[in-house]
Amino acid sequence: MDSMQTVGRLKGSLFQLFLIFITWLFSFQDVLALQSLVEPNHVSSTSELANPPSNGLFEPIEISPAVLPHYPNPGEPLPPWYPTFPTTYEPNLTGRCPVNFSVISSIMDKTASDCAQPMAAIVGNVICCPQLSSLLHIFLGYHSMTSGKLVLQNAVANDCFSDIISILTSRRANNTVPTICSVKSLNLTGGSCPVKDVTSFEKTVNTSKLLDACSTVDPLKECCRPVCQPAIMEAALQISGTQLTINENKKTVGGSNHIDALNDCKGVVYSYLSSKLSADAANTAFRILSACKVNKVCPLNFKQPPQEVIKACRNVAAPSPSCCSSLNTYIAGIQNQMLITNKQAIICASLLGSMLRKGGVITNIYELCDVDLKDFSCQEAFEQQEGCLLRSFPADVLFDNSTGYSFTCDLTDNIAAPWPSSSSMSTLSLCAPGNSLGKDDLYIYFFLLAVKLKWDDGYVITFSFYVQILIATTDFAEMSLPALPTSQTLKNPGCRGCALEVLVPIFSFFVFGALWY
Repeated sequence: MDSMQTVGRLKGSLFQLFLIFITWLFSFQDVLALQSLVEPNHVSSTSELANPPSNGLFEPIEISPAVLPHYPNPGEPLPPWYPTFPTTYEPNLTGRCPVNFSVISSIMDKTASDCAQPMAAIVGNVICCPQLSSLLHIFLGYHSMTSGKLVLQNAVANDCFSDIISILTSRRANNTVPTICSVKSLNLTGGSCPVKDVTSFEKTVNTSKLLDACSTVDPLKECCRPVCQPAIMEAALQISGTQLTINENKKTVGGSNHIDALNDCKGVVYSYLSSKLSADAANTAFRILSACKVNKVCPLNFKQPPQEVIKACRNVAAPSPSCCSSLNTYIAGIQNQMLITNKQAIICASLLGSMLRKGGVITNIYELCDVDLKDFSCQEAFEQQEGCLLRSFPADVLFDNSTGYSFTCDLTDNIAAPWPSSSSMSTLSLCAPGNSLGKDDLYIYFFLLAVKLKWDDGYVITFSFYVQILIATTDFAEMSLPALPTSQTLKNPGCRGCALEVLVPIFSFFVFGALWY
């Protein structure tokens, strides 16, 4: 039995090595980085190219940094989105918060940068608010190290919350982040959770199990095959007292009181984790968990339903100026709400498409009107690019006195927006069926690869033959797929078949290697 498991692992390893190789072969990216040169409280009128970032094989397609646009005429009035950079200053604190903020200064700096004054609202859903939430958990964790309490009393919570916002604002953060992120001092009190101190928590919860699950969170697996999230929920159920009720009634507990208590207790669990992990480790884990949450929904507000688009596009079967104009106008009205991630864009495009199909628009008007995923994300901040999608992994906004604000965009290609197959918007999952990689995923991946490389049908058929042999002999339940090559790496059309001529003998090696084992 052990030998069979070993054989499976060897086959999977060979296949994964092959995936890495073919992706690496086409993953040399020409990445440009535009930077805005600034001094404190001064808008620069010059720009320069930055050094391209280094890539890993499994990292997303990147443009880094995507920064504020360049305006060559400083005498002209700047558009509202283009900011000036305020100087930092010493905050005026209450003096009544029993925490030494210097011990979490690096996390405070990161949060201030992620919630920077000019862009907090536009990156709030994906960057600013998840980082602010993480900061509050880490703050409570450090407080518990000296007090033994995982939350604060109401009066102290008011003072500490005020100090936190004052410090962030003094470091160039937007002073409206509590409103943007819907947080308040009550978030530091534990609310209606009955367990609020370390001793009671450790008596109630299997802390070893919790720490084992959450000390290191895998960003590639946690969202689809969660380990830390169910451990946090189990601990929250235990300390909320809800677990006993569920066991007794044999059914899910209802009522807003139970839900509120459970959410409050999840915050207490986060505080405990913060007290046991380093600030950086806790912040990394919490940001990954937040990414799993925000990438499950579309954060854009759609007008229900888009009657103008439905009326103009209901009976079209070919490109129609009136239909496309109506659709583009509608999308323009929602796209500048915020920057969203690539996964959120897929969900937003599917949601809007379902609304249109429900109204009678059957034809794929995204294809007819050349609607891309990036069209659903903010456009107005970019001069050199047509919009930006953020990566689905946690990202940060960076600031320094020489380069200004910058962040990383994902998906340099114009990826077509997906048109839904029906009008019913069921829960859209971006995970493989059964939370594992399946054969269909591999076939789709290789098909997309062939499209990216613009192979002729003959090349695709030959390549598919080898793919089928390799898939039939491979155990790939725990595999992940590398990012597809970008259009930037495919600029040389002089040898379209050369890739296949190189890959066939190498592919044969992997196939026969898998068969040999």
